[in-house]
Amino acid sequence: MSSVNTVTEQLTRAGQLIEHDSFAIIDAEVGTHAYSAEQWPIVRRMIHANADFEFNGLTAFHPQAVEAGIAAMLGGAAAMVADVEMICSGLSRPRLAHFGIQPHHFISDPDVIAAAQLADTTRAVQAMRKAQRLGLLEGAIVGIGNAPTALIELVRLIREEGVRPALVIGMPVGFVAAAESKALMAEIDAVPWIVIRGRKGGSTLVVAALHALLALAEARQKAQHE
Repeated sequence: MSSVNTVTEQLTRAGQLIEHDSFAIIDAEVGTHAYSAEQWPIVRRMIHANADFEFNGLTAFHPQAVEAGIAAMLGGAAAMVADVEMICSGLSRPRLAHFGIQPHHFISDPDVIAAAQLADTTRAVQAMRKAQRLGLLEGAIVGIGNAPTALIELVRLIREEGVRPALVIGMPVGFVAAAESKALMAEIDAVPWIVIRGRKGGSTLVVAALHALLALAEARQKAQHE
């Protein structure tokens, strides 16, 4: 089990106790796992978000994923690009601001909708292309929880256009191309990633993974100043 301290966004003692007890129950009931001490808090928070122990095993990490995510957060001024607004809405703005991270999503922008209609593609594809045109993907943390086509397009941008996000959290949910999009991401060596294999996923899980990474970054930051 992890010895990493968990930094919480709970603002009351009662909330902190509930979260602490929830994590303790997960640790007691999860059984064995093969995750490292820094990977496990991410998986545990994802289990906590959905009460689904299958994420112990379904969640896969590029070898440099956690360290890359923490480094991007500690480096400051990194962009966080999401496929849908739900991810940006679920994140703690004070915690993002602490590290100078600005969240972005473009799925509902009029120019994105128009481009998708003209090219007969999805809004998610065009949103990723807009993020690339704006220079936001380079060195960014990218969170995809809803749209498999966004992840497929991001893989194309990585392979064909040399885009290099700091970390991709690829967890789109669904029945059409969801599992395939994550399998494609998991083939990438040049960019660190965290994915959920198969059909399961969702924006809440991306938010959970990001909050766990923020907690790890906060713990690292505090340790550096002790």
